[in-house]
Amino acid sequence: MRRREVVRLLTGAVASWPLTVTAQTPRVRRIAWLGLGRAEQPSPYLDSLRAGLRDWGWVEGENLIIRSFWATGREDMEGVARDLLSTDPEIVVTQELMVFAVKGLTSAIPIVIGFSGDPLQVKFVESYRRPGGNITGMTYLALDLVGKRIELLKELVPGVRRLAILARPQHPGEPLERQASEAVVQRLGLELAYFPYVAPSFLPARDLGELEKTFRAILEDHCDALVVFPDSAMFEVREKIAQFAIEARLASVSGWAPFAHSGLLMTYGPNVRALYRSLGRYVDRILRGASPADLPFEVPTTLQLVINLKTAQALGLAIPPTLLARADEVIE
Repeated sequence: MRRREVVRLLTGAVASWPLTVTAQTPRVRRIAWLGLGRAEQPSPYLDSLRAGLRDWGWVEGENLIIRSFWATGREDMEGVARDLLSTDPEIVVTQELMVFAVKGLTSAIPIVIGFSGDPLQVKFVESYRRPGGNITGMTYLALDLVGKRIELLKELVPGVRRLAILARPQHPGEPLERQASEAVVQRLGLELAYFPYVAPSFLPARDLGELEKTFRAILEDHCDALVVFPDSAMFEVREKIAQFAIEARLASVSGWAPFAHSGLLMTYGPNVRALYRSLGRYVDRILRGASPADLPFEVPTTLQLVINLKTAQALGLAIPPTLLARADEVIE
């Protein structure tokens, strides 16, 4: 072989090395998280999503980049959503009312959500079975649990006669929760009084005057127990609600464990952290080619009963041993 041909072959081989290396380098995928809160505060929900992604083989720094964006409520969420979309993510994962901001800005980028309301009522999806657009995910609105919470409260405090329901009328799905409550109250022979809390349109709540007015109305109505419909606005003021319930000597129940951790007597509902971990499965399927339009919107399957013994003691209540045995967590 002539020297010139040898040089040409060697040169071609060297030139091909970067192409070979590039072909072996795994593609790094890009998703964005739009959260409710502040960047300097820990987020159990983002941490749960990360854990769920690892379950499916997606590891930050290896084959995945997650950029997180934070808004405090309606005042700034659209601007934050615009900043997020300017980074051109492959998928947006978001929570609660944040979805309203990003939904209005794109119909092309897949959006995976954890949502406490009814996605059908706000027209996020065409149906649970087939969403039909660019939004899918999970809701922690489980209507069959609404009645179960009231039954548990009645089991814990058999003398309950008149329930106060504290609810936010703006919450998607609230009418369905109210109907479910009315049905079980009628079956149990109880009375029900409904107290709407018209929450401010931003978070964190700065003006609690409306909430205090609602508290006074509950006292004046002589209710002896309190049912709190959980949503992001109620979550924001959960400590105020718990303090009121204890001072008013009202047995109380809601749907998410942090309400019990903040002082409510009991909660029964979905494990919200587990739900956000499950969202990793949606992200995995979309990254591998699935369309959000074809991924069914799901309801939670992992439930937990949490009882706050400290609150029970403050109210002078003895928790039935059978109920304690069924609890997933007891706060002492």
